[in-house]
Amino acid sequence: MKDLHQFLDKYLNEQLQRMIISNPRNGEIASKIIIRPVLVKSALSFQASKYFEKKVFHKNYTKEEAAAEIANWMEKYRQLEISSNQGQAVVLISKRGRVTMKEKACAPSVKDVDLSHNRKKRYILDPSLPTGFLMDLGVQSRDGKIINAKYDKFRQINRFLEFIEDILPELPKDREVTILDFGCGKSYLTFAMYHYLKELKGYQVHIIGLDLKEDVIAECSRLAEKYGYDRLEFYVGDIAGYEGVQQVDMVVTLHACDTATDYALDKAIGWGAKVILSVPCCQHELNGQIENELLSPVLGYGLIKERMAALLTDALRAGILESRGYQVQILEFIDMEHTPKNILIRAVKKGRAKDSRRIEQVMEFLHVRPTLAALQEEKKAGESGKEERQNA
Repeated sequence: MKDLHQFLDKYLNEQLQRMIISNPRNGEIASKIIIRPVLVKSALSFQASKYFEKKVFHKNYTKEEAAAEIANWMEKYRQLEISSNQGQAVVLISKRGRVTMKEKACAPSVKDVDLSHNRKKRYILDPSLPTGFLMDLGVQSRDGKIINAKYDKFRQINRFLEFIEDILPELPKDREVTILDFGCGKSYLTFAMYHYLKELKGYQVHIIGLDLKEDVIAECSRLAEKYGYDRLEFYVGDIAGYEGVQQVDMVVTLHACDTATDYALDKAIGWGAKVILSVPCCQHELNGQIENELLSPVLGYGLIKERMAALLTDALRAGILESRGYQVQILEFIDMEHTPKNILIRAVKKGRAKDSRRIEQVMEFLHVRPTLAALQEEKKAGESGKEERQNA
C-alpha cells in the first residue's frame, strides 16, 4: 500500500473536493465513506462520513490520520474515487488485492472548495426562491419552501442540472439550441432545463417534450403557456417514429423503458446530437438473449442474470455510442437509496470513433444483439445500398 499512501498525500489538501470509498467486500460495514476537507479552528482537517442504512456517522482527522484510516478502509472496500481541483482519480482493488490507480488531469477549477464544517448544500435552483413550475408541479409550496415529501425530487432536479452545467461548453451560444426530451412525463426536468438554460443562463433554446400520455402532455402544454415559455413545446408521440425536427443539439431520455432507450439513442446518433443524457430503465431485452456456456454457472441465478444483463445493456450502449464518435461516461445519477435506476449515460460528440470490433466480439461471446446495435446495422445497410444505387 506504499503507492496508495503517496497517492493520498497528493490529494489530501485544501484542493480536494471529496473522496468516495465504496463497493464494500461485505455487508456489515458502511455502504460508503465520503471524505472532504473542513476547517476546524482554522486548521485543515478531513471529515469522514460513514453511511449505513439509516444513519451517518462523522469524524474529523488530520491529514496523517486520514491517510492511515483510508489505507485501512481500503482493505475492506474495492473502490476509491477522488474529485479535486487538481484532477480526477480512481483506485481499484481486486479480489486478490491488486491495486490499480488511474488519474485524469483537468483544468483548474474556478470554484473554491467550501471548507466550512457544517456547509449547506448549494443547489443550482435556490430552494428558498419561489419558482412557478416547482409550485405547480407540487415540489414547492406557495410560500417558497420545498415540500418535505418532495425533497428527493428537488435533489434529483438539481443533480440533473449539474450534468447540464458540465456540458454547457458543448452547446452553441450564437444560435438557438434544440433539445428533445423523450418520455418527458410530468416534465419536472423539462421545465427545469428551460428555466435554467433560458432564464438563468441566457441561452436561446427550443425544447420539445414527447410522451405517450395525452392528459400529461395537455397539462404540460398548459403550464408552458402559463409561464410564457414560448419555445417549450409538448407533443404526444412515440420515440421511434418522431420526425418533427431535422437537427437536434441535445437529446434527453430519462427512464425510457427497455428498448425505448435504444430508439432514442438511435435517433440521437442519426441527428448527430452533440450531447446525449440518458437514464435507462427496465433493461429486459438482453436478459432473454444472453447465453454463454462458460458463464452458465453464474447465469443460472435469476437475480444475478437480471442485474448482469441490465449492466451489460448499458455498457454495450456506451460502446456503440463510442463507435459512432461519442465520448461516453457512465455516471451515478442519484444515490441508490432513492432509486435503483441510477445510471446515467452522458455522451458528447467528439468525432473520434472507436473501433467497434471489440464490442462486436462481446456481443458474439454473449449471443446478444441489443436493439441499438440492430438499428445501427439497418441504418448502415440502408446507407450502403443508397450509395451503391447512386454509383450504378
